[in-house]
Amino acid sequence: MITLQNPENTRIAFIGGGNMASAIIGGLLKNNITADQILAVDPMATARDRLEKSYGVRLAGSISEAENFLGAADLIILAVKPTHLMDALDQLQEVLKHRQNVQQDPVLVLSIVAGVLIQDICQKLGHDRVIRSMPNTPALINQGVTGLFAGQGVKKQDQLLVEWVCKSIGQSVWVPNEKQLDAVTAISGSGPAYVFLMIEHLLQAGIGLGLSPETALQLANQTIIGAGMLAQQSEDAPGVLREKVTSKGGTTFAALEVLRQANWGGTLQTAVNAANQRSSEMGQEFTNAMK
Repeated sequence: MITLQNPENTRIAFIGGGNMASAIIGGLLKNNITADQILAVDPMATARDRLEKSYGVRLAGSISEAENFLGAADLIILAVKPTHLMDALDQLQEVLKHRQNVQQDPVLVLSIVAGVLIQDICQKLGHDRVIRSMPNTPALINQGVTGLFAGQGVKKQDQLLVEWVCKSIGQSVWVPNEKQLDAVTAISGSGPAYVFLMIEHLLQAGIGLGLSPETALQLANQTIIGAGMLAQQSEDAPGVLREKVTSKGGTTFAALEVLRQANWGGTLQTAVNAANQRSSEMGQEFTNAMK
């Protein structure tokens, strides 16, 4: 049984060595985990070289090559693209057969694969000790937020371990039903792109008004950062904070009136709904591919 007070006993394997896996590995290494406790499986030599140079963790080019480590792992994190998950699960299930024959508890699995349902991962692996998650790209600088949903076979200790892992890259929230992970995907998973788009247009507007690109970008970036921190720390709701900075007839009022007339808020909500729908469709596509 894993004890969070003794992280030096925890062995974590990553199936996939891309950007999100790299972010989590970097966070874990700052959180009392050593490189020897982590293994990353990735068929791409360039990905393995990057992980070796950046972190010095254990590496394997295939799941079968990592059989010994996987058989003793406390946590396996699925970090491949949805299109590669089916093959990865088939290989993983084969490798873990021996472990399941000799141990009472199957290995805890955390999926960060967008859209894919827990029931499909459980069906492939043959057990239900699976947690599904949706992190976001600010995890790359340890400022992410991860939505989590636990499968039926998940224990409280499993949840604590996954919370501890997620803390290494930011914050985490549990949702009471899996369908809400589609909403998490639409709000926070895709959300950074909405913010980046806003920064892009603030930058362009600033340049159009005569500011240098450097000054316009600094103003846009820090405004987003500062407003977000204020919203997070203030007891006031976002709408109240908006009202406090909006004087009727003033500059902010003039700008917000243009956005209101363009139905900016409604358009944003429509965009979020589209992301939510696409997340649900991706899960169904994977389910259909299993049939």
